[in-house]
Amino acid sequence: MGEDIRLAAVVALAQGMAAAHGSREAWRAAAAGACRALGGSFAALSVWERELGRLRVLVNVGELAAGEEEFPDGEAYPVHQFPEITEFLHERWAGGGEPNAWVETAEGPAAGGRPGYVHQRVAALRRRGRGSCVVAPIVLNGRAWGELYVARPAGAPVFGREDADFATVLASVVAAGIAQAERLEEARRLAFTDALTGLANRRAVDVRLEEAVDRHKRDGVVVSLVVCDLNGLKRVNDTRGHAVGDRLLERFGSVLSLCGAMLPGALAARLGGDEFCLLAVGPSADDVVRAADELCRRAGELELGEGVACGVASTADPIGPVQSARRLFRLADAAQYRAKAERAVKPVVAGRAGPDDPVVRLADAAPSGETAERRQFRGRLP
Repeated sequence: MGEDIRLAAVVALAQGMAAAHGSREAWRAAAAGACRALGGSFAALSVWERELGRLRVLVNVGELAAGEEEFPDGEAYPVHQFPEITEFLHERWAGGGEPNAWVETAEGPAAGGRPGYVHQRVAALRRRGRGSCVVAPIVLNGRAWGELYVARPAGAPVFGREDADFATVLASVVAAGIAQAERLEEARRLAFTDALTGLANRRAVDVRLEEAVDRHKRDGVVVSLVVCDLNGLKRVNDTRGHAVGDRLLERFGSVLSLCGAMLPGALAARLGGDEFCLLAVGPSADDVVRAADELCRRAGELELGEGVACGVASTADPIGPVQSARRLFRLADAAQYRAKAERAVKPVVAGRAGPDDPVVRLADAAPSGETAERRQFRGRLP
């Protein structure tokens, strides 16, 4: 393969990974780009899971054999079957050396091969009708991350030393692309995560609530919102310090997450300050109220704070048409203010009447004493 062709292949691989949206697309672009660059018929990208002692396949591309899937759920191999993976931590690589690729064939070691290892790969080549493969370690931030594997079918020209050298270059490009994809994933995660509690943040609720109400209007799916105000945070901050107040927020965040797990797919979030919410799409209104009731009970048992004021609004209850995210939020918000004013130890539910379920109607004006965080949140909703 000419130098110009190989350079173009490297550029195409890098561009493919740069254009990927998310890790899975980046993995596919890496494997597919390497497969094309090396003239292979099949390629796989695997990660070394040190804590489990295994090499797990992330993606397979090209001509898949029986039992192979593009994104396999459970294709993994004990690391002792491939002892060369342990060499990834060799001192010469930690000191900046190159982890070179090598070649295996269905007939045994080839030029650039590594005699002396257990050749499960050789058996796998024969079993899957492949004639040779080149294996390139991927090193990320000075540590072994995994490996790139490219194969050719039986009868095709066998990979040689030159191919192994080129695979080493490709693995370096893949490592750079993986690092970039992981940085982007982390940036996306942080953009939708509250730094203190690890819950979703207000931006995540904005997006999910809009999507949920659109689904409700289109398909009639039940959308429920629980809005919470953590009581006693200011007193804790004033008397015991903000570090203790932060601990209260973290503990309540854990309780919210635990109760949210009662509702499949629910989003637990901190809106800001002492304001939290649960967004449930699909579960019944009664299930949501039960989760909110459990939340109130557990919050009341926290060593710090003074419990929680909790309001619930669900499209499954008689609250009238919900055409916007803002309306559902305002109903849940008004219910929460009622709970706070009455010092209720149970959630107040919009649209429900009864001794324990006072009816809450939508107020056009914002409740008095509204916090800046909630005012800002309300303003973001259409």
